[in-house]
Amino acid sequence: MNTEILKINKMTKSFSSCDQVTQVLKGISFTIYDGEFVSISGPSGCGKSTLLNIMGLLDTPQTGEYYIDGLLVSEMNASQRAQIRGNRIGFVFQSFNLIDEISILDNVALPLKYRGASIQARHARALECLDKVGLSDKANLFPNQISGGQQQRVSIARALAGDSGIMLVDEPTGNLDSKNGDAIMSLLQELNQQGTTIVLVTHDPRYADMASRSIKLKDGLIVPDEKIEVATAC
Repeated sequence: MNTEILKINKMTKSFSSCDQVTQVLKGISFTIYDGEFVSISGPSGCGKSTLLNIMGLLDTPQTGEYYIDGLLVSEMNASQRAQIRGNRIGFVFQSFNLIDEISILDNVALPLKYRGASIQARHARALECLDKVGLSDKANLFPNQISGGQQQRVSIARALAGDSGIMLVDEPTGNLDSKNGDAIMSLLQELNQQGTTIVLVTHDPRYADMASRSIKLKDGLIVPDEKIEVATAC
């Protein structure tokens, strides 16, 4: 776990609205290493979702440096960032972001479709990823035919399909009850143990403490992170 995967150095981000500037991130720095499971937590408005969007190359910082695999991605143009994002990052969203009009199999295969993979190759990989999340028997159904917990598992399978090695997870339990939330967290732990580097944003301290390392934000700054023992979902 010594290889640097993601590195942020003195990053700032602010938003302007009605002649008022809000500083969301205030010069934060940290590194995430290959194979880690890191949680980012803190109160509402502390900047954690903004930070995850920047890490996922969906947004850009005001100042500071952001590296992925040693590449300075914060200075890349939009096309270059999109290429890195498509090849290196898998996303899991709180709202699932599945396409209701296509099958679960095709939802999971989408990242590979954008890469130009053949239909046979992307369906084979999608089935493999659905099997990892325990839903290979649901491949031909549509998202509205399965439960919320199962939809979140599909979104995790989709993030796995691109074989990016980095998974950014934004409040994955926010729309789930505690039983399904615990099941999703157990699945993330299992995927991490299989080698996926995971960065989790959560407002729930219990889920934050299930990661191998916790980064806590407050008022746009990092409270010094600490090593914690990995827990298991109950």
